[in-house]
Amino acid sequence: MSVTVPCAKPAPDQRAQFLTLLETSLEQNALVKLVLARHVGAQVDLQRLIIKPLTVKEQPCLSFVYRYKTRDITRNFPLDEAQALVAELLPESFRNAHLLTLTDELQLEFSKKGKPMLHRTAAQQTREAPAAGHDREKKRYLELARPFLVDLGVTDRQHQLIPAMSRKWKQINKFIEVFSHALSSSVLSAEQALRVADFGSGKGYLTFAIHDYLTNTLQRQAQVTGVELRQDMVTLCNTAAARLEHPGLTFEHGDVRTVVPSEIDVMIALHACDIATDYAIHTGIRCGAAIIMCSPCCHKQIRLQIQSPGLLKPMLQYGLHLGQQAEMVTDSLRALYLEACGYETKVFEFISLEHTNKNKMILAVKRAQPADPSALLEKIQALKAFYAIEEHCLESLLKADGLLG
Repeated sequence: MSVTVPCAKPAPDQRAQFLTLLETSLEQNALVKLVLARHVGAQVDLQRLIIKPLTVKEQPCLSFVYRYKTRDITRNFPLDEAQALVAELLPESFRNAHLLTLTDELQLEFSKKGKPMLHRTAAQQTREAPAAGHDREKKRYLELARPFLVDLGVTDRQHQLIPAMSRKWKQINKFIEVFSHALSSSVLSAEQALRVADFGSGKGYLTFAIHDYLTNTLQRQAQVTGVELRQDMVTLCNTAAARLEHPGLTFEHGDVRTVVPSEIDVMIALHACDIATDYAIHTGIRCGAAIIMCSPCCHKQIRLQIQSPGLLKPMLQYGLHLGQQAEMVTDSLRALYLEACGYETKVFEFISLEHTNKNKMILAVKRAQPADPSALLEKIQALKAFYAIEEHCLESLLKADGLLG
């Protein structure tokens, strides 16, 4: 058991001793983290400063994260400059410094009169040094060497990322990351073959990616179907799937209203316009999908119905605000209907897949044990009444099939 013990003999300057220990930890590559707290400087909303080692262009640095009440600001400094800055900040701007190294934990505190007190604790176990790379590669769920990326123009024949496609590459990986987390928390067993439908598959970037992730990375059996209205895209993708030997990957001509599978495990519909998103969610629920991933686009149906409540009329007299309100109400109701149908639902900003600001995602994962939706349905009706909404497409579709009370 470690014990915090003040230095045996008060050093002539315990602040200087602390700064020396900081310098030593940097020389030995032993710094884990330095936190400056109890801010007393001029910036009243600055709470603390978090400092960690970093490597920028092969040069060791320190990353300073200035944590304010409502935002963080990050600045990177070379080691010498960083140490000088820390010295300036203690105790003029911060009265507490917590230094964590691979082997020690040190606490420097200043009294109201500015007297420093240094405490030192030996680590109970050896810590691991944090990764210091500034541009280190994030976890990737797909490899650049996958053949379909060459065929779709994401990489060249040497499997190097084409610069103009770097954003698309990030988007693909982000999508697979979200799907991977949803899959791991779903009721789907690791052994069963998965049936995936991607409505509005376009050129097939994500359809190929999810098939490759399931069959190559996870080594699972999967039947993935991309549905697309443009026949030329369907032909292009089917030809590529056959040439690249992606068994179980097919593309069909149509949309969510004309191509309706009997059963789906995963339903995907990104940037389906207006009520097409409602038809997609309805299809996922009706077909028993364990995972539903939607990125809505346009919100015309509800916007035309909304009657601005008295208190909100001054705000919603502006078209931009009314549009934003219609978007929020529409997608909130969609998420609530999914909750009422037995899904754990999240609504969050997702990286834009078509270089547009329409980057919201509704992610729903089916619960093992659905709860009684009565109270939730009452809240939905109250929300509709507040905005004088007579009809929501998804609600009508679900009620027609007896899927919603």
